Amino acid sequence: MTSVIIIPARYPSTRFPGKPLVEVAGKTMIQRVWEVALQVKNADMVFISTDDERIREHAESFGGKVIMTSDTCENGTERVAEAIEKIGEPVDVAVNLQGDAPLTPPWFVEDMIQTMLDNPECQMTTPGLKLTPSMYKMFREDRKNDRVGGTTVVFDKLGDALYFSKEVVPYLPPEAESWDEVPAYHHVGLYAYRPTLLKRYQGWSAGPIEEVEKLEQLRVMEHGEKIKVTVVDDRGRSFWEINNPEDVARVEEIIATEGELV
Repeated sequence: MTSVIIIPARYPSTRFPGKPLVEVAGKTMIQRVWEVALQVKNADMVFISTDDERIREHAESFGGKVIMTSDTCENGTERVAEAIEKIGEPVDVAVNLQGDAPLTPPWFVEDMIQTMLDNPECQMTTPGLKLTPSMYKMFREDRKNDRVGGTTVVFDKLGDALYFSKEVVPYLPPEAESWDEVPAYHHVGLYAYRPTLLKRYQGWSAGPIEEVEKLEQLRVMEHGEKIKVTVVDDRGRSFWEINNPEDVARVEEIIATEGELV
């Protein structure tokens, strides 16, 4: 089975233009994600996929392999779908390792690929990470300050996603901020897909829920497909994505406190 990691990266962003080239503790975000991808043990190939020459030039400067894709791609899933068509050889599992998550542990990706190996019927999977009380407070803080921060996910007993949201779901009462354990999961923004699902995705239009949440995975659910949630263990590492400029300082603080991830 051939597993390929694609790191989609685009320059324009409403909330944070030029985000892939922003420096985080001395390295650009896209370089950090590339270095994470190279540590994934069960991945056969790694590529950065972009439509921007600035990102391409920078990626090639640190040894990154780049697949240029169209500027009409609406999201990372569409960019991954186009990229694997250009690889020129069969792909069994395609991984979307988003370029704004430099603290993604390699084992999150390994666990996703393993889920696909263990479940031949699974068309798509994505990680869910149990929120610690401190991380839950950060989610609530972002929402109180009208910042769009991390995404949360709820799923059923079989591990199939019920919903993803940029709001904190499920609803928890205000006193939850003082609880020792919080029944909520951070959706880690990476995915593994079968190429057959990606082909179908390219033919689907965005539904009304995707339009309002701006979450590409909701298109899959709105078209009746299941997404398996792979519950991951952070092994004591803090995880955070860079969604807003304010997140850079948060990630740098984590690196300063916990050391480099790879």
